[in-house]
Amino acid sequence: MEFTTADLYDEHGDDLKVALPIFNDYGGKLTFSGPVSTVKCHEDNSLVRSALEEPGQGRVLVVDGGESLRCALVGDMLARLGEENGWSGIVVSGCIRDTEVMKTINIGVKAMATNPRKSLKKGAGDRDIRVTIAGIDCSPGEYLYADADGIVISTEPL
Repeated sequence: MEFTTADLYDEHGDDLKVALPIFNDYGGKLTFSGPVSTVKCHEDNSLVRSALEEPGQGRVLVVDGGESLRCALVGDMLARLGEENGWSGIVVSGCIRDTEVMKTINIGVKAMATNPRKSLKKGAGDRDIRVTIAGIDCSPGEYLYADADGIVISTEPL
């Protein structure tokens, strides 16, 4: 499906949720979309890894990292894992790392910033719950559309 978030907004208006413009593009794909799956974690990417180890089936993993800038929740190894397992994209409300390599991986990756520090690995967090990122609520099963202009979310496929 070819789309732009601007055209989707023009067509659907306030039926869409529009994320605040706090994300930068880091992955090899700038335009991506799919059903949402979520992880909520704080400076621990254990559940991010376990999610990306599953078949993605074109989904987008939305990671609510609490907007922490103290460590990265996704690096090139997890992005590659997501690509290999069929994930369409990853949106991180927090940091990522390994950005030079990440550009070469065919997956959409949006994050707030970069940080070379790796995260903890204690298994803390929650999976597939409603999260709030960039000023909007995001629930598993909703549909996320992302491009260079931003992110919009719909309750149904567009």
